[in-house]
Amino acid sequence: MFNMNKKAKNKVKDENLENSIENQEQHQEGHIENESAEIEVESNNEENEEQVDPVQAEREKYLRLYSEFENFRRRTTKERLEWMQNASKDLMVELLPVVDDMERALKSMQQAGEGKAAEGMELIYKKLYGTLEKKGLKPMNAQGEAFDPEIHEAVTQFDAPTEDMKGKVIDELERGYFLNDKVIRFAKVVVGK
Repeated sequence: MFNMNKKAKNKVKDENLENSIENQEQHQEGHIENESAEIEVESNNEENEEQVDPVQAEREKYLRLYSEFENFRRRTTKERLEWMQNASKDLMVELLPVVDDMERALKSMQQAGEGKAAEGMELIYKKLYGTLEKKGLKPMNAQGEAFDPEIHEAVTQFDAPTEDMKGKVIDELERGYFLNDKVIRFAKVVVGK
């Protein structure tokens, strides 16, 4: 009896093993069928892509055109803003000699001792200069700075009074100005050598 139970158990184990082998074979067959179905779907997608390709090409063309237009719009907006900021450049350049003359007149009046006239001239000068500053005019400070050919115009060179003044601006003959951070007049300077 003991042997029969063992045989029956072995028979059940064999049947379970056969069933699991059959299930694995079916699973593999199903997997192969799924793979072939996926390949068919992919080939159908490729066929659809070939059919959609003109639409995709038109979409890409539209996107490129749209981005070019956006770049153009930004560039023209920036140029318009710069143009508006620098529209008064010509007027500023023509007024700078008047500002220089007023500065010289103020110095000479103060040195001559003409107190009342100097005060009146100073009020007019401050008002004019304040208006120009509101429009974006800034003076350049060149005295004692290192010579920079981008913003300074060297009129002449003299021996530097000290070693640390070599290559630096010793004297400023005519003040330079910026209009909205752009040079509208270069500073005429004397450079130490």
